[in-house]
Amino acid sequence: MRLCTGTGLDGLALRTLVATLCTLALLCRVSGAAEVEQPPRNPFLADSVYPLGHGNSAQQDALPVVGPSDPGVALDGSEIQYSHVGPAHFGASTSSPYPDGRRVFWSNGLDRIVKVDFDTYQVLATRWVDGARRWVEEDADASIAAFDRSNDGFFAIWRAFGDASKLRDLSSVYTVLGSDNTYYIADKTGSITAYGDADPSDPSSPIVEKAVFRFPETVTGLAVGMNMTFDGWLIVPTEHGYLVAVSRDLKDHRVVRMLHSEGAEDKATRTTGYGWVRNGVAIDDRGGLYVASQEHMHKVVWTGDQLSTDPADGAWTALYLNGWGHGTGATPTLMGFGDEDRFVVITDGEPLMNVVLFWRDAISEDWRTLEGAPDRRIAGMLPADMGDPDLKEIQSEQSVVVAGYGALVVNNVPRNAPWYLPSRARSLLVSYLGSNPRYQPYGVQKFEWDSATRALREAWVNREVSSPSCVPVVSYPSERVYLIGARHNRWTLEALEWDDGRSAFHTSIGGQRYNPLFSGTLLDELGRIHYGTPWGRVRLAP
Repeated sequence: MRLCTGTGLDGLALRTLVATLCTLALLCRVSGAAEVEQPPRNPFLADSVYPLGHGNSAQQDALPVVGPSDPGVALDGSEIQYSHVGPAHFGASTSSPYPDGRRVFWSNGLDRIVKVDFDTYQVLATRWVDGARRWVEEDADASIAAFDRSNDGFFAIWRAFGDASKLRDLSSVYTVLGSDNTYYIADKTGSITAYGDADPSDPSSPIVEKAVFRFPETVTGLAVGMNMTFDGWLIVPTEHGYLVAVSRDLKDHRVVRMLHSEGAEDKATRTTGYGWVRNGVAIDDRGGLYVASQEHMHKVVWTGDQLSTDPADGAWTALYLNGWGHGTGATPTLMGFGDEDRFVVITDGEPLMNVVLFWRDAISEDWRTLEGAPDRRIAGMLPADMGDPDLKEIQSEQSVVVAGYGALVVNNVPRNAPWYLPSRARSLLVSYLGSNPRYQPYGVQKFEWDSATRALREAWVNREVSSPSCVPVVSYPSERVYLIGARHNRWTLEALEWDDGRSAFHTSIGGQRYNPLFSGTLLDELGRIHYGTPWGRVRLAP
């Protein structure tokens, strides 16, 4: 179908028309979507549906844009756009419109920072990481071909180990894209760097370094997340329990040490990635900053000038269960806005993890501590057993996906693991080998808060769908959750109805080039799915 042939519409007018049609489609969806209170938009983030990891300051992985309808049994080559941008581009931030109405995707990985054109999906500008090996398409093609030949058995696991080993050099995972299209990257050396366009009016212009902030020597530990307050300060936690606020021009900062962090340096050095704080921070529009440590959920308050752990300012800490000793693998997610019941949501550190809701604000005087809960602030706590009462263990390194009062988790535990594979290496089976029926896990489970009874309940379980490693995303107006799954050793796009978990559709994408490798499933302004792969980024445009 050719849009507007012969009308004389320029690119900006055409994009405006398409955006208007998408908005009309959004408004025509089931009225129930409009009844859900959505997170407020942070005016200091890029004016787009995805300016930072997990989509918004609330870290919901739920977006206010229509997702794709049923694209059929399989996508053909014309419906798949692929861009080789190198390894480890786990997420991508969509820019604010430039003066000419264009947008770009900013993303960074192991060896480069790129800007990718919103319309063509072609790389517009690249800035190479100093000192990093440059990974070329020949490297990617050789690896992809090898996994296409076989992603089963000892030699495939050994190959996966080799491919994964390069990720040890990854320095910069956490990024935020500001309203002026400044791209902030926090790296493991203890610094934040701001990048931008050489010409702010030209999205094709080179990427330039604008400013650098280095953490003071008293702040230790790797940065493990980044977000932005609703008055424009960057917030970065470290694995040793420091919380750092930095102004957008990177010239001013504030620091606080989180409560209960004594000895965090020792706890954080046992295993890389299993520090006292392991994940990012969720932020509300009232100054609440929510960070999970190994045994506590924390609310630190940004007063507008200082970071406070004082209960007089509304700060608190609350215990959660931590039977396996490594804490939660989830970035906190906010649920409830406006006049709704308001929570922060994680999965806990039990071997069979629970989905846990904490009251964000003052607790009602008549609230009683839940049976089995270690803290009165816990509003709901249910096991993520995927509908299997015999399940003994399940842990995830993914955030809980939240939309409305719904909270969704997926199973990332491989179905089978060779006897010789150490438990710490089993993530290879769901990452590089996750589409293989021998290893792929099954199960998607949704929980829901009932405000009338003030109780968390299971909403549904779908045990037929596999989400080996991706982070799902919810479309508020479509009322569906989208994820990259697998069937018959081929990667698929799966859509489930948010209300009852029924499969809305699934469509085949292809072989190992399209492995999501723990990246986020994202939607752009036109409802196209895009995500990271082992060697690049892919967008599905049916």
